[in-house]
Parts: sequence; structure tokens; C-alpha cells
Amino acid sequence: MKNIQHYVWLSLTIAMLASCKSHTATNQQQSTNPGVPVLQAKNFADTINGKTTSLYLLKNKNGMQVAITNYGARLVSIVVPDKNNVPTDVIIGFTNVKEYVTSPDRFYGAIIGRVANRIAKGMFTLGGKTYHLAINNPPNSLHGGEPGYQDVVWDATQPNDSTVELSYLSKDGQANYPGNLQIHVTYTLGSDNALKISYEAQTDKTTLVSLTNHSYFNLNGEGSGTIDNQELQLNADQVTPVDSTQIPTGKFDSVAGTPFDFRTLTAIGKRIGEKNTQLAYGKGYDVNYVLNNPKAGSLFHAATVIGDKSGIQMDVYTVEPGLQFYSGNFMAGNNILQNKNIKDGYRTAFCLETQHYPDAPNHKNFPSIVLKPGKKYATYSIYKFSVEK
Repeated sequence: MKNIQHYVWLSLTIAMLASCKSHTATNQQQSTNPGVPVLQAKNFADTINGKTTSLYLLKNKNGMQVAITNYGARLVSIVVPDKNNVPTDVIIGFTNVKEYVTSPDRFYGAIIGRVANRIAKGMFTLGGKTYHLAINNPPNSLHGGEPGYQDVVWDATQPNDSTVELSYLSKDGQANYPGNLQIHVTYTLGSDNALKISYEAQTDKTTLVSLTNHSYFNLNGEGSGTIDNQELQLNADQVTPVDSTQIPTGKFDSVAGTPFDFRTLTAIGKRIGEKNTQLAYGKGYDVNYVLNNPKAGSLFHAATVIGDKSGIQMDVYTVEPGLQFYSGNFMAGNNILQNKNIKDGYRTAFCLETQHYPDAPNHKNFPSIVLKPGKKYATYSIYKFSVEK
């Protein structure tokens, strides 16, 4: 696996050096090793619903590289050096855009919206009117309903090697949400190996907005096996417990004395098999954590994860009030990964989705996700990578 990752890294580096006329990844080359998977721009050049898809690459001087496609405004690859300085891809992705279109797991790496997570029975009331969304996670609506932002082509520009800017107009009535919503998402790669995801949106009609990124991480490298032994710390004393359909009850439960207590570094799989009603509902971890941010809207260190084999450490910072931790409980090997010999098996990746709380419009005690005309939705999160010391 290390040799494969090394060749992938070299192939991407060669491609970046070759692409001198455009920041868009137009001149990537196949590795001289025919058995090594590589990201090639031609495999992301397509037309979907009349709009052109492309692949974009970010890089910094530390050897970190990020690949992004404007189909779903999604992260395709994040390559960082491990403890032995071996380039390692730490998220799940595919080698061409068609696989994202046809995959039964449509959220990999994508920007999620208009509202991330679940809305009970696909219903909410706004301004005295009740809206009905698609029930795509029976009996609820999940991740914006149908169509979600993972299924559309965004407009994209790349002003420099460290930035990709994406925009999308979500029209009034799309997925039955009110208002024309103009969205801007910016990926920025810093010199400190921090990937910042900034979100902005404005509407012409009162609506709901809660955006996130849905990347699946494995800090030992894509296709390296289980995430059970990777260590996680979450800076949260409470979760929002759910019912059997994974909709919040409206209460706040302490994590103390439960399998959900990750306030100190703990292996993900250490307590995942314990008898617990909440674990049973999610078939593992799939819950919103209430972050201990003392100042709402300020940047907060939400989480730390360490790869037990790679030594790669990821720290998550956000201005959002919540973080959804999902341990890959429904992954079933439905997709072949960038390493063509390996599938995305059960619990071989996890998600840490920065967010407002699930089903927020139906709980008055949850932070609001209502956006009104003349106001701007603005939030950001940071995924910073280093090596455990």
C-alpha cells in the first residue's frame, strides 16, 4: 500500500508541474507503473445536465495535495505525508466522475445541502406554511432531499494553486425548499497543511440553510482496512439523542459513563459493540455531538483523530455548534476505490460533519437554521493535518 500511495503521489506531482498554463488539472499523466491508480483530468471531464465537470488540484510546499471536482463540489482526494513521509490519501474517492454519478453511496466527499442531516418525516413549517420534502431516508428526509447538492454541477474557478471557488444557484422550489439560494463554497489549502472550507449563501425568500462536507476519512490511508483502532477525541460533553428513526428527541444527554464519551483519545472501536440503545439505532456511532464552544460562532477545536498505523493526525476546527460522528456502519463494499483491488468495506472510513443540529426547524430549543433575505449565511470549518509527535 505504501508503494502504491508513493506512485500516486509522484503521478499527481508530475501532473501539477506539467500544468503550467492552467490551474485546472488538464495535463495529468499516467504513472509509468501500469498497476498504479492515478487521477487523470480526462476522467473527470464530462457533461452532466448540460454543464461541464472538471478536476482541480491544490498543493502546498509541504507536500500536501488536494483534488476537487465541481460535480457535487466534492473532495476527491487529500494526500498528506505519514510518519515515514510516505504520501497517503486519507479520504475515500473514485478515479472518475461517472463513478460518483452511479455510486449507490452518493455523498462521498460532497457538499451537502440545502440542509445537512435529517428532517423528521420530510416536513417543516416556515412563515406559517408547511413544506414537504422527498423521503429519501424513510421515514425522513436526508441531506437536502432530492435532488441534493451532491448531484449537481457547480460553477468553479481556481485563482491560484491553493484555492478553488465554487458557486451554485439553488432555485426556488428545488427539492421543495423555498427561495432562490445563491451559494459560494471555497476550499483553501494553507501552508500549515490546513484545509479550510468556507460557506456563504444568500436568499431572496426566507428559507433553511445548513451546509457541510461529507468526506469519509481513513487516516491510515484509503483502503487500509478498519478504522476501529484509530483514536478519536471529541470536545463535547453532550449529544442530541435520537429515536429509532434517528431523529433527535429534543433532549441533550451527557456522554459521561456511556460509549459516546470521547473527551479523551479513545479507539473508535473500543466500545462500539457495547449494548446501548443509541448505538443500536445507528448500528454504531451516528450521532450529533454538542460542541463545548464557550462562544457561539467563534472558531473551536472540535475533534482530533490519529491514525494508529500512519501516525497522521487530523484536527477539526469549526464555528458550527455541532459535529456528526459517523463510523461507517452502512458501508458495504458497494464501490471499488482508487486502488482498484480494494472496496469500501464495513467501517473502513468515518465522517466528522460540522453542522447545526439535525431536524433543527422542528426543535425550538436548537440553534436556528433560518436564513432571511438581506442576511448572509457564513460559516467555515478547518481540517488540519500533521504527524503525531
